[in-house]
Amino acid sequence: MQKLLNGTELAGYIKSRQAHQVRGLIQAHNIQPKLAIIQAKDDPVINTYVRLKKQYGADISVEVDDYVLDQADVADRITALNADDTVHGIIVQLPLSDPSQTDTLLAQVDPQKDVDALGSTQYFQPATPMAIMWLLAGYNIELRGKNILLIGQGKLVGAPLRSILESADLPVTVASRDTKDLKALTQEADIIVTATGSPAIIYADMLKPGVVVVDAGVASEGGKTVGDVAADVYERDDIIVTPPKGGVGPLTVCSLFENVIRAAGNHAS
Repeated sequence: MQKLLNGTELAGYIKSRQAHQVRGLIQAHNIQPKLAIIQAKDDPVINTYVRLKKQYGADISVEVDDYVLDQADVADRITALNADDTVHGIIVQLPLSDPSQTDTLLAQVDPQKDVDALGSTQYFQPATPMAIMWLLAGYNIELRGKNILLIGQGKLVGAPLRSILESADLPVTVASRDTKDLKALTQEADIIVTATGSPAIIYADMLKPGVVVVDAGVASEGGKTVGDVAADVYERDDIIVTPPKGGVGPLTVCSLFENVIRAAGNHAS
């Protein structure tokens, strides 16, 4: 039977702890944690993730305000939210309609409120890489001494995860969806984290027995949200892999709200 890295199960424990922490901030310090999400592109994947964040916030009593704006108005909204003491976390939901402005707008977010940790100065751990580390730790996956392959070097996952792993003295092999003979690298890897957002770039015959595969890729295909791992991977019973749904995603939301709660806690007397 295939072993799945079930992020939903772990997220349940974390969610209960966070709800307790939020109650403590409200009751003991009269602090109501609040997250502001700025959205400047209408996209089904983005809309899904914003909806999940709003629902999660409601479940643990964190207020979530969603601002759907023209990109031309984003800078002014960030300025206003930076100055608003009732807002503890600010997210600029990516991708933007005009990606060329991404770095400029992210850098404008106050680092003490940049709960996605995507600006030039980072106070928090980025959410998805933190979620991946939580997932591996939760299932006692040993990283030291293993051949770790990281596919994708995007701003949200690959690049910050590489930094986290290397800062922990864990050597990482880096590849992309365009790497020549990717299969040769995947067949040598003990642990693979893939985050390219390219549907089905990892197939069953690319993996050796016993490998751990974490699929953090997100793409939209035929109106459905899909990952980097192809369907035939789930026919293998000799590997450990995140499920098609409920792997990294639930823990990413947990990680994000961990940062929001921490930011709110910084205001406690």
